[in-house]
Amino acid sequence: MVSLLKVNHQQHFAVFSSGIRPNNRTFHRKSSFISMSSRSPTTIQHLHNTVSSSSNHNLDIPIMVNGCSGKMGKAVIKAADSAGLNIVPLSFGSAVENGKTVQVCGKDILIHGPDDRENVLASVFDEHPNLVVVDYTVPSAVNDNAELYCKVGVPFVMGTTGGDRDRLYKTIEDSKVYAVISPQMGKQVVAFLAAMEIMAEQFPGAFSGYSLQVMESHQTSKVDTSGTAKAVISCFQKLGVSFNLDQSFL
Repeated sequence: MVSLLKVNHQQHFAVFSSGIRPNNRTFHRKSSFISMSSRSPTTIQHLHNTVSSSSNHNLDIPIMVNGCSGKMGKAVIKAADSAGLNIVPLSFGSAVENGKTVQVCGKDILIHGPDDRENVLASVFDEHPNLVVVDYTVPSAVNDNAELYCKVGVPFVMGTTGGDRDRLYKTIEDSKVYAVISPQMGKQVVAFLAAMEIMAEQFPGAFSGYSLQVMESHQTSKVDTSGTAKAVISCFQKLGVSFNLDQSFL
């Protein structure tokens, strides 16, 4: 049984059970994960507004943002800082970025390359037992990072698309770690994908014989394949449409 995330602006989120395996997912202690959708600063600002209206005990939560040199990583840090969250001044990055410092919101954040990840994360988690990691790195790091988070026992948000998603889901299902797995973070797209999943589950083969296309536009700085488009294509296939990634226009 997998659970599908339903965003609740008053309580951060609520979860309801479903037999489907959504692309936006949440797992609990035994089976702990989520998957959502949109990489926009507007969405991050919405997150900031939500957190700001929550109770004060949430303001003590330490957050480590991996991929802090990227657009989304910086947006998460800015929103978290505005909300009064505790920003851990460390981040994971590429081997080329190892040892470099990125300044965001007046904070100097030291970047560690792949070789230092486990020792750094274990040390930070030991110092901050209620640590939450937010990952906006690169597709090639998705599985290794997720496996490390689960090994150390740190709850995390995986906003990075790509990687081996089935392997990713299994890693989390086999662990006892809470995680949010989301190729999209925009609430409207999350709702749309949830509706598509429900339709595919309730009306399998309904569009058999039809030809459909997925068209998506995004910022030129986006470096990974569209997780949203892949999720929509998956639903089309369940609805009976013969479809592959070559038919999508990104």
